[in-house]
Parts: sequence; structure tokens; C-alpha cells
Amino acid sequence: MNIVIRKRMNQGNEQFQKKSSEELRHKTAKEGQHPYAIVICCSDSRVIPEQIFDADIGDLFVIRVAGNVLDNHQLGSIEYAASHLDCNQIIVLGHTKCGAVSAALSGHSDGFIRYITEDIQEAIGQEKDPDQACRLNVLHGMDRLRKEFAKHPEIDQVEISGGIYDIVSGQVEWL
Repeated sequence: MNIVIRKRMNQGNEQFQKKSSEELRHKTAKEGQHPYAIVICCSDSRVIPEQIFDADIGDLFVIRVAGNVLDNHQLGSIEYAASHLDCNQIIVLGHTKCGAVSAALSGHSDGFIRYITEDIQEAIGQEKDPDQACRLNVLHGMDRLRKEFAKHPEIDQVEISGGIYDIVSGQVEWL
């Protein structure tokens, strides 16, 4: 690791240790996690659910992937949180100015990114407006979750919601 980056990461970790609750870290280490919501969101560094929702350690079960798309890995993580952690709220959180949605809109994506953009293109169809495309992508994720988990009685009480986080205002618009 680059020495400058390592130093920055170490300083950040020291600040985290000072600011976070030692008592809460010990409690969740001993008693486990009991998140009140599962949040599927984009990997975008401007989208930080724990900060957006003023959440603490153990409050949110966060799954981050570019474009907040869902594959079997994300579905397995969601299933784990819902069935083993008794978390019955799933939130699909998209955001404005999403690079993955922009890539899907432009139709230009190479390498592994194409797996993300293909999923988003399926979600947005012929839509050209970036904001509406983000909404459609979130709605698509919500619909997929409903379909996938409809066959799982162990998590049939899970509520699925969606929202768009505005990276400028900091506000979440619920869909």
C-alpha cells in the first residue's frame, strides 16, 4: 500500500476509534448486530448511508455495489440479514449523478462494468433523462426483490422501500 494512503487510512481509523462509542463496539461484538434496515446502495463515495441516515454501529446492514444493482451475491446478503438478523426493512437507495446510470445511458461500457450497465439498461428501457433513469433503476431493484423473495416464507414479512439520495441537497426522496 502506498505509504501516504496508509498514513491517511491509519489517521482516519484512529479518529474513528476516538469518536465512536467503545461501549457500543463492545456490545455489538458480544451481542451481535441487530440492524433496523438493510440498505442496498451504490458504491459511490458520496453516498454513505450511515451518515445520510445518522446511523450508528449495528444500525444498518449496508450492501454497496455500483448502480445499486442486484445479483445472487447481494440477494444472499439480503437474505442473510432478513432471515438471520431479523431485519425486516429493505431500502434500495439510488442517487443523483450516478456514474453507473450515466454509463448505461451512454451505452459505452467495457470489461466487467458491462454487467452493471446491462442490468441498469434493462431497468431503464428507452429512458434518456438521468434523474428518471435513477428512479426506474431503484424501482427495478425493488421489483426484483419482491419477485425473488416472494417464494421465501422465512422472510415474507420484509418491507421493501426505495429512495433517491440527492448528492447536492443531502435529502432522500422516498419513492
